[in-house]
Amino acid sequence: MIEAFKKHFEQLGFNEQTAIQTAVFNALSEDTSVLGIAPTGSGKTIAFTLPVLPKLMPKQGVQMLVLSPSQELAMQTTSVIRDWAKILDLKVLAVTGGANVSRQTDKLKQHPEIVVGTPGRVLHLIDEGKLKLGKLETMIIDEADDMLQDETLAVIEDIERTTPMTSQLGFFSATRTKVLDDLSIMFGRDIIEFDVRNEDHTQGVVRHAGLEVGNEKRVEMLRRLSRVKDMRALVFFNQLKTMNYVASRLKHEHVQVGVLGGQQRATDREKALRMFRKRQLKLLLTTDVVARGLDIAKLPTVINFDLPTSAITYTHRSGRTGRQGEPGLVINLGNEHDLRDFKKLIAEEYQLEPIYFDKSKLTDERPKSVSHKPATLAEQSSEYIRETQNNDDSEVTKRVHKTLDPKHASQPRAKRRKKNKNKKDKGIRLKRQRQAAEKKGE
Repeated sequence: MIEAFKKHFEQLGFNEQTAIQTAVFNALSEDTSVLGIAPTGSGKTIAFTLPVLPKLMPKQGVQMLVLSPSQELAMQTTSVIRDWAKILDLKVLAVTGGANVSRQTDKLKQHPEIVVGTPGRVLHLIDEGKLKLGKLETMIIDEADDMLQDETLAVIEDIERTTPMTSQLGFFSATRTKVLDDLSIMFGRDIIEFDVRNEDHTQGVVRHAGLEVGNEKRVEMLRRLSRVKDMRALVFFNQLKTMNYVASRLKHEHVQVGVLGGQQRATDREKALRMFRKRQLKLLLTTDVVARGLDIAKLPTVINFDLPTSAITYTHRSGRTGRQGEPGLVINLGNEHDLRDFKKLIAEEYQLEPIYFDKSKLTDERPKSVSHKPATLAEQSSEYIRETQNNDDSEVTKRVHKTLDPKHASQPRAKRRKKNKNKKDKGIRLKRQRQAAEKKGE
């Protein structure tokens, strides 16, 4: 590490480099292409920033390109790199979908040395002749396990074809998938792999919990969880439609909630993320694509409103908490059947423990009052009265309790039935008397 970076490293309060930062440093410094695999929150952005930036030359055009899966991660990466780049008088530009393309084009005329962007927008600027990569030295593909899939893979391959064959490639991921086995063949370069998942100890203690709740009651449970003291959670959904519906319900209940969705304007997403980081929101609802790689300092809780369908997806979701040694909690909502199946799905990596919600707080102990039998109207009303009535309303409470008691509630109906029966019997007697009189008159 160069001396200027060592000094800044210490100023930021870091004592030593993480496992991934140490592992890839020499290879990236020597222009070797690498695959780096490390747990979430282990400092992968700094892992490729420290060795690559000192090789770049100021005012020589774009020499480093970083591809990110989402606008949020691209902006986050830009912020981290810029903090180090300014030491070397290097400029960093973010180019993402959803942002003003004309403004991005104007800033490219200032010849930044480093560009961070989403694949679609980067390729668009290349096709338009606005972004030229003829002098590129290094291309980094972040969240590679996710990025090298389907249409995004094709876009990245198109981008790579516009770069010099001598350029260096860096792939970084928190999980290892089959697509990462064929990188050398796909991109025509020798790639050295560094997997430090078993060596990294930067993640704090994260508890993985299952909170049993009926699917139709998950929104209400989310509302209750938002009332828990110090609650601040990133909430994951499998579908945008469900996320938007839940957001609408929670806002109606006056819950401090924000949304990170792919269909939102870039400015709205930035605002929601900023408010959440400033602790102005209790819950931030999101999907896997948007939240991939997000680093939210000291995030205490992740909630899976929808259970993920794969262990890899769960790893990325749960990796938003417990970063940099901080403790974390992942709450998985589902009914008994879903939680049982989900526990088997993640059993190789994680142990799912039961957790309960009782008296406005989370607890490890199963509440004694837990009952799967629906409460009657009388029971619900009685409970409400006990919680809300003051002592001086005791007489009113007694009268209401008496009215709601099933024993008393059934009496008026019984009296009505008896009264109606008496009327019916009287009518029959009168009819018979009339018939007898008519017969006698004959």
